[in-house]
Amino acid sequence: MEKLYFSPGGFARDFFGPTVDYIASVQTADGGIAWEEGRHLDPWDHVESAMGLSIGGRLDEAALAYEWLRAHQLDDGSWWARYENSRPCRDDHRETNFCAYVAVGVWHHYLVSRDQGFLEDMWPCVEAAIGFVLRYQAPTGEIWWAVDHDGVAHQDALVTGCSSICKSLSCALEIAAVLGHERSAWIRARARLEQTVRYHPQRFDRTWESKARFSMDWFYPVLSGVVTGLAAEQRLARRWDEFVEHGVGCRCVSDQPWMTVAESCELVMSLLAAGQRTRAMQLFSWVHEQRDSDGAYWAGMTFPEGVVWPVEKTTWTAAAVLMAADALTRHTPAWHLFAGESEIEAAQTSQGADHG
Repeated sequence: MEKLYFSPGGFARDFFGPTVDYIASVQTADGGIAWEEGRHLDPWDHVESAMGLSIGGRLDEAALAYEWLRAHQLDDGSWWARYENSRPCRDDHRETNFCAYVAVGVWHHYLVSRDQGFLEDMWPCVEAAIGFVLRYQAPTGEIWWAVDHDGVAHQDALVTGCSSICKSLSCALEIAAVLGHERSAWIRARARLEQTVRYHPQRFDRTWESKARFSMDWFYPVLSGVVTGLAAEQRLARRWDEFVEHGVGCRCVSDQPWMTVAESCELVMSLLAAGQRTRAMQLFSWVHEQRDSDGAYWAGMTFPEGVVWPVEKTTWTAAAVLMAADALTRHTPAWHLFAGESEIEAAQTSQGADHG
């Protein structure tokens, strides 16, 4: 496949329609979206897939995916780490990052649909999920990564997970503001968490091997809006050559010749957030080599052999492609959710020039 470049206003509906259809084809009647047909579901990737449906105009199906979350939320506001056929198959722990992400999905769906009734219906679910997560914030600001069956926290934290939770808190606060709910405690919790992610790396990976070799640890603080401006640009530049293979994509881990489509697409949005549109467009042009004939995308590929690995086409990989495409083309009203202030300012400048 030739390299494909997407710019504002250039969302290719015919091209991406089968990608949206692929996600919808995996969704079950009760709203659940597994990794692939017949495989397991986890709450974070379920939300990511729902966002892909919203971008593709499948608003009813996306709303049903959030209804699945409401129906399966535990009394303490959490979800188990993994489900099969809508039944928990990993009920030994709940992951705080997974549980918080519902706020991102709900806010995203509202930005696309402008359905305030949906936002009101989902508020108790979001509020309970954020309440659960914040119960496990350490005195030093980080949020413990997981909680066991009995509610006992695994007292260590992940840079990627905590960065994602920062974004979830931002979205939860946006929802609260629209609905007229004051949540100053959430504001304080987010500020403490952001400070820890930015300035206290020693509070992460204390009880296991460092995750710094994973590309998500590198770019998630930018993707989530924790690191912005010049600091974001510098952070991405610092390890670019470690993680990015030119013409191929973003490695999952720095020491392995294996690119993944999802990480590449998340890096596209991180680049936009850092004001690096040209590089984001170029990186996104590479990932379509992994597109299959049904519109889905293979999870990743080894290089230079060009071998697909793992041999799976996950719904959340398809969703990540759609989210990157939306951010690049400004297709839906939610395009800016991960693209950051730099890209919003660029869009405003362009609009001002058009009206001049």
